[in-house]
Amino acid sequence: MTQNNTVIPALLPEKVAIITGASRGLGAQIAQKMAATGASVCVNYLNSKEAAEAVVADIVAAGGHAFAYQADVTELEQVQALAKAVVARYGRIDIVINNALPSYQFNPSADYTSIETVKWAHFSQQMDGIVKGAVNTVQAVLPQMKTQKMGKIINISTNLVYNPVVTYYDYTTAKSALIGLTRNLAAELGQHGIRVNLLAGGLLKTTDASRSTTEEVFDYIASTTPLRQATSVDDFANAVLLMASDLSAAITGQSIAVDGGLTMP
Repeated sequence: MTQNNTVIPALLPEKVAIITGASRGLGAQIAQKMAATGASVCVNYLNSKEAAEAVVADIVAAGGHAFAYQADVTELEQVQALAKAVVARYGRIDIVINNALPSYQFNPSADYTSIETVKWAHFSQQMDGIVKGAVNTVQAVLPQMKTQKMGKIINISTNLVYNPVVTYYDYTTAKSALIGLTRNLAAELGQHGIRVNLLAGGLLKTTDASRSTTEEVFDYIASTTPLRQATSVDDFANAVLLMASDLSAAITGQSIAVDGGLTMP
């Protein structure tokens, strides 16, 4: 299979993956990449049914296997139903990408960017959507992964946790909590053959969140990055493929920045 005119090796043959928040942006790109490398994919969404079905249609048209499933990751019962649907359809669950997050506006002048004006309600919304969502998803898939004695869980974070160039208190705090969650999960679940890692992206070129970002900003980021280029959605999705594949079998409990070396935690 090919994508972006590049031949993609079958890194994930016969694997089954769940990507939360996969109807658009980074999640959609991850879903398409995984399907292109051999995985059968569940495209989870909350509200964007048409967009999720379009992602599935693209995957199927390219010869892959996928289906869309609506579930609110903040509701454990809904994610448990999703996991059961995946097992019923594909027989197993090998990979989970915790990508879903609440609606958010990256506005540097918003009231949640100052400790003097941020409200606890801001933190609660992000903690529920990001951390509770990841916990629910892990709890939902864990019985199947333990039965298989293997699995890959990848949590998606941001390099703002290492370098808060804009102080998005609520968002960055919730994303930081994923680091602790990742390490604890890795420590407990390694005995069951389950690897858990975190990938932290920079300002990706281009997602819905960065659509209003000017070329001048991207050029500045590129100029301050060792690789002298902004990280693309495609670049980040490729890093997810690596961590989801057997090539990373000896890696667990790690928090890795995918930003061209802009941050070096």
